[in-house]
Amino acid sequence: MTADVVIAGAGPNGLMLACELSLAGVRPIVLERLNGQAKENRANGLVGQVVRALDRRGLYERLSGGAEPPRPSPAFVFGAMPLDLSRLDDNPMYGLPVPQKRLEQVLEERALELGVEIRRGHELTGLSQDEDGVDAEIAGPEGSYRLRTRHFVGADGGRSITRKLCGIGFPGVTRDDSVSRGAHVTVPAELIDPVTGGLNVPGYGPIPPFMHHRTDHGLFVYAPFPTGTLVNVTEWNQDGGDQPMSLDELRDSVRRVLGVDLPFDPPEGPGPHQLRRLSGGNTRLAERFRDGRVLLLGDAAHVHSAIGGPGLNLGLQDAINLGWKLAAQIHGWAPPGLLDTYETERRPAAERVVMHTQAQSALIAPGPEVTALRALFSELLRDERTTKHIAEMMSGADIRYDIEGTHPLTGRPAPDLVLETATGSVRLAELTKTARPLLIDLTPDAALAGALDGRRDRVDLVTAKTSQDGLPTAVLLRPDCYVAWASDSLRPDAKEHDALRTALASAFGPAR
Repeated sequence: MTADVVIAGAGPNGLMLACELSLAGVRPIVLERLNGQAKENRANGLVGQVVRALDRRGLYERLSGGAEPPRPSPAFVFGAMPLDLSRLDDNPMYGLPVPQKRLEQVLEERALELGVEIRRGHELTGLSQDEDGVDAEIAGPEGSYRLRTRHFVGADGGRSITRKLCGIGFPGVTRDDSVSRGAHVTVPAELIDPVTGGLNVPGYGPIPPFMHHRTDHGLFVYAPFPTGTLVNVTEWNQDGGDQPMSLDELRDSVRRVLGVDLPFDPPEGPGPHQLRRLSGGNTRLAERFRDGRVLLLGDAAHVHSAIGGPGLNLGLQDAINLGWKLAAQIHGWAPPGLLDTYETERRPAAERVVMHTQAQSALIAPGPEVTALRALFSELLRDERTTKHIAEMMSGADIRYDIEGTHPLTGRPAPDLVLETATGSVRLAELTKTARPLLIDLTPDAALAGALDGRRDRVDLVTAKTSQDGLPTAVLLRPDCYVAWASDSLRPDAKEHDALRTALASAFGPAR
């Protein structure tokens, strides 16, 4: 074997998987057909539970540039309608405005720190597999060669060569009735509201920042990111043309959507600056996420509208879900069927994203019937329960994996914990940077330690106290920080000990 795992694609998802595998003691090689990073930012921030997931790997501080932990966002948008999240007692919607190029840079730096080999300018051209491994044919700068690996992961985007070589279907819907134009621009300072940061468009009025703004003729977005101000306009039933995109074309599109002119100039600074036109869109889901020893990750497994920014939230959590399971398989302690749970757990998450992005696309379309639907939906959003439901759906906080157990936390992401240990107060995120399974025992006499006998090579024990209210007295966490078992008992009885041992065997294999 040349490597334990070969990953096609050095985008955020492939790099995140490489980091997870390396933390678990697996040797990945990452192949990337491009010689360097992509010049354009495909995304301008992270939205949802993935922000907490990155915090729990020690990456949030690198990306945010500050030492403060992530905080929920007080507002967001659904289908170009505002969501007031400040009303929620337990707001699940987190955000981090970081360009994708910066995210890729941080993930590549971390991967290299962990010893990952990244081969740029190397493109997958062929795949074959047998019972023991996968042979990958690669075209590199110095010619073609072959890699032999235990498992191969395609993180190579919506046009995935990996998926095509495995003959995995990609059914879905392609629409060609919309054109989106976006560019970095410089907006006159006098048009910017110093209080809200919004845009006061002459002859039209105020437009909030970072919010989709719908009119009867299209969708307008004004986003003053720290790296540059982005203006994006979407229209329906428009011909995108075949000429290169220009700022004048964007100006014309703004005029059609808002009915007035928006003065702006070319962007300032070194860039890279966005100037692009996208026609239509795809919503597709792979027929299966696994073909023997080959697996699909991120856009290779699912593509959908970018509205609401769900792509990285979905793809990076795919990687975190897959990493520890693939490592368990390679190390030989995975219980039967563990690797299959990658698809059974992540496909429903992808289906949910497909559903809500399609719903949002319907809500932003032009037409009086859509305007009426939006009026009704706005009334529904006055109900705090509706707002909470949508926030949990968009953030991914409503996902519950099918894990045996009766505790309300079982199968859900771990809550944020502050623990008092023998060495002082620590956040849960400080204990999960190594991506190891954790048994957190908060019982008065640390009664559960014996349950780890025979598995201390793969599960760590944390004994602590906490002053937080409403928390369980013991929690078993998978490496992706989902709860595999929990208890509220201060003195667990024999039945609870048995349930913990069953959970340990189901997630982390038999004792040795």
